[in-house]
Amino acid sequence: QVQLVESGGGLVQPGGSLRLSCAASGSIFSINAMGWYRQAPGKQRELVASITSGGNTYYADSVKGRFTISRDNAKNTVYLQMNSLKPADTAVYYCRMTVVRHEFPYWGQGTQVTVSS
Repeated sequence: QVQLVESGGGLVQPGGSLRLSCAASGSIFSINAMGWYRQAPGKQRELVASITSGGNTYYADSVKGRFTISRDNAKNTVYLQMNSLKPADTAVYYCRMTVVRHEFPYWGQGTQVTVSS
């Protein structure tokens, strides 16, 4: 079993920055893809950014140029640096990881990000 623990959410003014972290622990051989999703009230969960084990990244169009995803394989941790935040970025952010030799992906518990003046 694998557990994902997120941290770094909070309240920030428009134009501000936040850094989210998600650390995995448990029965881990290695981790394939890591990603961040978000879900705003009344909306479906959407992929924000992802990073493969080889370091290839993907970003949703709405966050390109503002968000940066990175990973530390030694710490089994994925980060999301969020800059120039907008009210539209307000959502609960979830991390997701696909772990080698595990059938299903794992999700974090979610962390609230609120962008408001």
